[in-house]
Amino acid sequence: MIKSIKLKFGRAEGLQQETIEAMPVTVFVGPNNSGKSKVLTEIHQYCKIGRVHEENLIIDSIELNGISDEHIKSIVNSVVLAPIPGESLSPTHIFVGQKGQRHHVLKHKFINALENPNSQPSHACLWYLSYNSLILNGSSRTILINEQSAGNLQHPANSSFQVLFRSDEKRKEVRRIVHESFGEYLVVDPTNLGRLNLRLSKVAPKDEMEEKGLHQEAIEFHSKATPITQTSDGVKAFTGMIIEVIAGDPSVLLIDEPEAFLHPSLSFKLGKEISGIISGSHKRLFVSTHSPNFVMGCIQSGAPINIVRLTYKNQVATARILPNKEILTLMRNPLLRSTGVLSGLFYESIIVTESDADRAFYQEINDRLLKYSNGKGIQNCLFLHAQNKQTVKTIIKPLRELGIPVGGIVDIDILKEGGTVWASFLESGFVPEIERKSLSHTRLEIKRKFEATGKDMKRGGGIKLLKGEVKETLENLFDKLSDYGLFIVPNGELESWLLELNARGHGPSWLVEVFEKMGEDPASEGYLKPSNGDVWAFIEKIAGWFDNPKRKGIPK
Repeated sequence: MIKSIKLKFGRAEGLQQETIEAMPVTVFVGPNNSGKSKVLTEIHQYCKIGRVHEENLIIDSIELNGISDEHIKSIVNSVVLAPIPGESLSPTHIFVGQKGQRHHVLKHKFINALENPNSQPSHACLWYLSYNSLILNGSSRTILINEQSAGNLQHPANSSFQVLFRSDEKRKEVRRIVHESFGEYLVVDPTNLGRLNLRLSKVAPKDEMEEKGLHQEAIEFHSKATPITQTSDGVKAFTGMIIEVIAGDPSVLLIDEPEAFLHPSLSFKLGKEISGIISGSHKRLFVSTHSPNFVMGCIQSGAPINIVRLTYKNQVATARILPNKEILTLMRNPLLRSTGVLSGLFYESIIVTESDADRAFYQEINDRLLKYSNGKGIQNCLFLHAQNKQTVKTIIKPLRELGIPVGGIVDIDILKEGGTVWASFLESGFVPEIERKSLSHTRLEIKRKFEATGKDMKRGGGIKLLKGEVKETLENLFDKLSDYGLFIVPNGELESWLLELNARGHGPSWLVEVFEKMGEDPASEGYLKPSNGDVWAFIEKIAGWFDNPKRKGIPK
């Protein structure tokens, strides 16, 4: 019933406010403290009262969709309540509600509120959405499977278990999903008279009577099954959420961090199943998540989906709708899939290096800067490696196109690479095309100057091999690229850092030795802490690019 949500901010500071056209599934991603949980609370609040609270931080307005003529009758029938014995009811009025809520309204006003909800949204929400919206957060997911009343079979079902017990179709669908996930069969146990409990059975019931009956055979069947309350929190949470989607049947379902308690493969399964269930219906699912597995499950379900990335940094909030087709394209690339690139959706910053040794070293340097230099390092940063300098661009560009700040670190021998390798490197940083031509010319001249020295630019000292105007030109080139988040190791390569430690070898062997010499115990005398210059200054410079709200290289 939610048509669109207008946020209070846009893709970048000063840009137009972002409006989310509600799909069956909307997933909010982003770093911690970006507002993912808050936006769910504000949506739920609107569903309760039909207006946006004046203290909202994220949502500016919500527009509702009217229910079509072909569905209005079934919707009305699903919420109309019979009068309580002795209760009078005029022909023009009806009682509506669910789950303990009960409203006495004029029938034509109720229908009008559903058909034209934006004329008086408070009516549409109070009389319908308030009890047809459900928010699941924290520990509430693990108690969804607790015992419930069996209710009166002569009255409409008013709980998820009652719906599940009465509907063979819905019960079998839940049972299929649970069996595929845990290898056991979910059954509804009515043998505690007047109460309904869930159990997991190693064998499926022979027929409906063995599951739903009260005879001796049914009692023995359930006695051999495990009460679901005795299973892990992951089983409880997963099963409870699936039941609420299928049997609870809310019009608006909001789930905060559905991956809590779940193994990554179960997060993927949950995302795929609930998105598939919601797809093609009038229902709306809104999710806040930190799980790339859950996101991929949603995408691979084939359901129409919005992925919205929220950020909040330096008191500036942003929101960007990420095309799920582009994310799916990212994950079809074996290199990107193997590097865990989708995890970048949940970080403020990403650094991409050439090799895993580079990644580990720069990450350790950054960690020590954050701990021992008053936070001079890069906050909330994910470090990824791209196998080689030619593929660094393959990770940087698509992530920047999604609005994620990504910096790249490469060795100085990138200057040897002409043609498409150099051009693609600049393009990945979104350096303006006109400037790329002059930078390519500069690269070529610098390369020739290095060759004239007769030494290897990468292992012979890098920029130290040059002097005068030529050295200044290279420094200017480094500065220009750093403006766009592209960083070149000035002295050559990874092994050119911390020379005072006298670490030998190359790549992984050098990394092992340099880590040993840097020390493991912060309390020990030999533990290396940040100082001025060298690699510490290099990472601080990169941190400056991330901290700059007007940084270049991120398309708006």
